[in-house]
Amino acid sequence: MTNFRFLLWFFLIGISNQNFSFVESLGMNWGTMATHPLPPKIVVQLLKDNGIQKVKLFDADFATMSALAGSGIEVMVAIPNNMLATMNDYSAAKKWVDRNVTRYNFDGGVNIKYVAVGNEPFLSSYNGSFVNITFPALKNIQSALNDAGLGDKIKATVPMNADVYDGTLPSAGHFRNDTSIQMTQIAQFLSQNNAPFTVNIYPFLSLYLNEGFPIDYAFFDGTSNPVVDGPISYSNVFDANFDTLVSALKTVGAGNLPIIVGEVGWPTDGDKHATSAYAQRFYKGLLPRLSSNTGTPLRPNQYIEIYLFGLIDEDAKSIAPGAFERHWGILKYDGQPKFQMDLTGQNKPVTLIPAQGVEYLSKTWCVMDPNGKDMDKIGDDINWACTYSDCTALGYGSTCNGMDANGNASYAFNMYFQVQNQIDESCDFGGKAMTTTQDPSTAACNFTIQIVAAPFGSASERAPHRIMMILVALFLVLFFV
Repeated sequence: MTNFRFLLWFFLIGISNQNFSFVESLGMNWGTMATHPLPPKIVVQLLKDNGIQKVKLFDADFATMSALAGSGIEVMVAIPNNMLATMNDYSAAKKWVDRNVTRYNFDGGVNIKYVAVGNEPFLSSYNGSFVNITFPALKNIQSALNDAGLGDKIKATVPMNADVYDGTLPSAGHFRNDTSIQMTQIAQFLSQNNAPFTVNIYPFLSLYLNEGFPIDYAFFDGTSNPVVDGPISYSNVFDANFDTLVSALKTVGAGNLPIIVGEVGWPTDGDKHATSAYAQRFYKGLLPRLSSNTGTPLRPNQYIEIYLFGLIDEDAKSIAPGAFERHWGILKYDGQPKFQMDLTGQNKPVTLIPAQGVEYLSKTWCVMDPNGKDMDKIGDDINWACTYSDCTALGYGSTCNGMDANGNASYAFNMYFQVQNQIDESCDFGGKAMTTTQDPSTAACNFTIQIVAAPFGSASERAPHRIMMILVALFLVLFFV
């Protein structure tokens, strides 16, 4: 019996390791542009609970990095676009590396693998603002990493939007004319330094930006109108987009350059095609392909390092590209799963482990007062509320679009009330609103209760976090003095 139990235990462990072998190589984008971001320590535990071992950041925030210390999670730390000009000065680049990379390079520190130099700096909508300062910044950061003795294990890269290349067919891929010189320099430099090319690919945007785009081509479950490129038939836009980049890299002598997909995902609100059902369909197609190392037609049977975008919804992101920008998370604002999702790529009916220890404000909502004053001016109050909170769910094709005028007003008032941490003055609107403890949510539209805004999480975890910060500070003193 003892031997049987041992064999059973060994077998179960083997299955568990097999299931998590892929999820451990899958990365997540952790954005923090939220009015009430989850405490970093809770997010790190969330990542660990779900077996996620890679994370991509958009800055080098000290609280985030401190929470990642000792976790073993592999990190891509980032330099924002507004710092690229500063990084053209090598001394500034060296200081940045010392402050944001070297300081965490100790046993029990942060497992940094990449430094993202900018984020989509050649995006066409930036009108060339960063075109001439990105490559010098990249060179200086990699040189600073090399001089710090970290260049062999930490590589600098530049996450690019897929609009830097184009082609009538994947085999005809080439870099955009206005950035071709700089892209050639960057690609060749990355190749010389054994660093990867990072690209963000969004099939959803292909659908969003082109009303005539065939919807099935955005997913992975087949299309009746594949794109035929010589002997290759492309049944989805992800493969076609990726291989267009492969072809573009070949034209500049970097055909074998490793490619990381820095962002890929599907939003769940803010547009008629941004739904949980479509997001689930997208991931059910993408993840099995990744777990089986399917690759693409031009790079078949290859592992693709990929970071899903994103981990958590961000209610303070700019909606200039579209209202969907605040709804990319596979988790809601509070770290709760939106739908079933099997990160192992086996498409089992499983749900992600939610964030633990999240503290919420009281179960109080702000709604329109049916007996309110000056109701003829309520439109101005709704506009005010939505200017300073997130009302994207009210838009056309969105989850809360079906409510009547009273429901729209109540939703807007409540979103503002929650953003303002439920202070009494934020639920007045000139006598048009009132608080209630009765949940006004509908079957389709959730009226949010916001989480507690705390710089380092709940009261129970702030004390140990301070202790950890003190210990890190003491280490830095000993290390640098």
